[in-house]
Amino acid sequence: VQLQASGGGLVQPGGSLTLSCAASGIRFWLSAMNWYRQAPGKQRELVAGITRSSSTNYADSVKGRFTISRDNAKNTVALQMNSLKPEDTAVYYCNAQTYSGVSYWGQGTLVTVSS
Repeated sequence: VQLQASGGGLVQPGGSLTLSCAASGIRFWLSAMNWYRQAPGKQRELVAGITRSSSTNYADSVKGRFTISRDNAKNTVALQMNSLKPEDTAVYYCNAQTYSGVSYWGQGTLVTVSS
């Protein structure tokens, strides 16, 4: 199983980034996909999730700014992040929850929001 996250980088406050996660080795269309993040000195937290039927949920801190989407034909999940704030700075992790209840993690991609 591989979850390859990409798209992180340095962005100014108010800017945008799109993260992408390519999955292999799982039945992607049967899996719920999530983005988590972990800021320095803080616990990992759920940012956004999308079910296999494409229902979405978001952390209160990102509602209205972030959008999660999935492409079952390409086995990818994306996180569009707009109006970024310094407090969004973190390592972002892609997570897959398979239909059998197994959880897989990607390697993380760093997002830094700074002027």
